[in-house]
Amino acid sequence: MPARIIGMIGTQQEGIAVHLIKGQISRQWVVDFTRLHEQWNYDAVLVGYYASAAEGFAIALYAADHTERIKFLIAHRPGSVAPALAARQIATFDQLTQGRMALHIIAGTSDADQASEGDFLPKNDRYRRAGEYLEVMRKLWTSDGPIDHRGEFYRVEGGYSDIKPHQQPYPSLFFGGSSEGALEMGARHCDVFAIFGEPLKETRERVQDFRRRAAAFGRQVGFNMSLRPIMAATEGAAWDKANALLADVERKTGAAPQPTNHSAERLLGYAARGDVHDERLWMGIARATGAPGNTSCLVGTPEQIAAAVLEYYRLGIHSFLLRGFENPHDTMAIGRDLIPLIKDGALAIDRQAEAAE
Repeated sequence: MPARIIGMIGTQQEGIAVHLIKGQISRQWVVDFTRLHEQWNYDAVLVGYYASAAEGFAIALYAADHTERIKFLIAHRPGSVAPALAARQIATFDQLTQGRMALHIIAGTSDADQASEGDFLPKNDRYRRAGEYLEVMRKLWTSDGPIDHRGEFYRVEGGYSDIKPHQQPYPSLFFGGSSEGALEMGARHCDVFAIFGEPLKETRERVQDFRRRAAAFGRQVGFNMSLRPIMAATEGAAWDKANALLADVERKTGAAPQPTNHSAERLLGYAARGDVHDERLWMGIARATGAPGNTSCLVGTPEQIAAAVLEYYRLGIHSFLLRGFENPHDTMAIGRDLIPLIKDGALAIDRQAEAAE
C-alpha cells in the first residue's frame, strides 16, 4: 500500500507555530499554502478545528476551488450541528470536489473548548454521542428512502438526503483518542485511527490492540500517525535546530500547561521517561507545551527521518501527517527532501513483502 502524506493548512502565515488554525483569514495565504502542498506531492491537507477558528468546510471548499488534486481531511466536531444537516453538508462538499475529502471526528477535546460552543456534555458521553451521530449520518448517506432513528442523543423521523456522497458508500472517517470511550467509538464506527508519534514498542502495541478492538465488530481499520520533522543537512545541525526551537517555545510558553486529555497524558508520560526515544523521536516540544496536539518530533537528516518513518510503516501505519514549525519553508523542505524518500521506501518494503509470499 503506498504511503500517504498529509500536511496541514491554516488561514494566515505565522512564524514558528505549534498550531496553524487560529487567527484571521488571508485568502491568498489559504490558496498559496494549499497549492504549495499540492506542488510538493502531499496527498491531502488537514483543516483543523477550534471553537474560535474559521469554519473548516468553508476554508476547505475555497482551497479546493483553487487546486486540482489535493484532498482535504476536515476536522469535524459532532454535536455542534445536527447530524442530518452535517450529512448533507459533507455529501455536498464531497460531490462538489468529486471525492476530495475525508472526515476527522473530534469528540474529546478540552472541556473549556467544548463549553465555549455551548456544549457541556461530559467527555465519555460525547464519545457515545459521536458514535450515534455517525450512525445517523451513515443511514442518511446510504438509505434509498426516509429513515427513522430514536437514540440516546438524537431523534429523527422521516429523515432523508437527496444528496449522497461522491465516494461510496461515504468518505473515510478518521478519529483520534486514547480513552476507553474514544477507542470504543472508533472501533465501532471509524476507518482510520489517528495517533501521535510514540516509541516503536508502544506504537506496535497500540496498533495490535486497536486491530483487535475493530475485529470484534467485524471491521478492518487503517492508521495515521502525526509527526513534526526537524531536518537539516547533518544530524548535529538538526539537533541544534531542535534545541533552538525548544528555547523559543519555552520563552513564549513559560511554565508548561497541564494536559487536557488522555492523549496529552500519554505523550507527557514518554517525555518524563526522556526527551529522546528510538534515536529520532524527540518529546521536547511536548514536554514544554503540555502536549496539546501534534508535538511528537523526528530529528535528523532527511534520510534518517525517512528511515524512522518507515519503521512505523512496517508496523502497519501507512498514512502520516507531517508538518514542520516554520512555514512555508518546512512544507517545501518536507516535500522536496523527505516525501520522495518515504514513498519510495514504502514501495520497496511492499515489494519485499510480496516477493517473500
